[in-house]
Amino acid sequence: MTGYGRGECAQDGFKITVELSSVNRKQAEVSVTLPRELEMLEAQIRDAINRHVARGRVNTRVSLHAAEGKISVRKHINAALARDYATEFARLGKQLKLSGEVTLDQVLRAPGVFQTDEELAGTEDLWPAVEKALNHALAALVKMREREGAHLAKDLAARTGVMRTAVEKIQKQAPTTAENYRQNLLERIKSAGIENIAPDDERLLKEIVLFADRSDISEELTRLQSHFQQFEDCRKSKEPVGRTLDFLAQEMNREINTIGSKANDAVISREVVTLKAELEKFREQAQNVE
Repeated sequence: MTGYGRGECAQDGFKITVELSSVNRKQAEVSVTLPRELEMLEAQIRDAINRHVARGRVNTRVSLHAAEGKISVRKHINAALARDYATEFARLGKQLKLSGEVTLDQVLRAPGVFQTDEELAGTEDLWPAVEKALNHALAALVKMREREGAHLAKDLAARTGVMRTAVEKIQKQAPTTAENYRQNLLERIKSAGIENIAPDDERLLKEIVLFADRSDISEELTRLQSHFQQFEDCRKSKEPVGRTLDFLAQEMNREINTIGSKANDAVISREVVTLKAELEKFREQAQNVE
């Protein structure tokens, strides 16, 4: 299912922006793009998204910005680290018997002494802001996906309605197939010039019984009706049902194919074509459902 969501959170001189976009996929797939300072939060971000999205590819982009007017005053000297460097430099000078004093310039050039907020802020400090922005983005994404899901549910219900109607026509026609076969068989016998075949001839009756047994589709029709009811149950469910609908589509296809191969009847064959056409549309749409 497709959707888009954006969330922002400003905190302690920083602004976190999270953008989410989702496209259709059979499985759940999360792609996360993070600035270097937030790379350690990737697992937490993925977990949060997976709690809301069960199917589809979700592209996630997280941005970290210094708030307006804050960038010039958010630079720091790590005094404790500077003192440690100065002490170690002096100790090393004595060990190597080097002349000269440790200068301020040397200390300031040491890694980590001169820092910006991005360097000072740990991931544990930024996570609350990231989480808040992410939750806003997820809420917008889920809302858009729910709207699309409502439209998909209506479309799938319409497809199922057409299939139900086709199945009802098949159920009405099925009891007459044996009698139609008997009449056609008698006509073929007469056309072949074979006389003295009574309508209650044992051989004729045996052939009709065998045909009726081979063409019996009552079990397949019953299972199709059961699948239609399971679809209605899925519509009422609040849990992800996309994979269940995929399975139902496979099972319905199995029953429809069996009906088509068993039924030697023009009316039933015509309705089977309708069933296959609607089921294909149903299956394509079901792949977009979470």
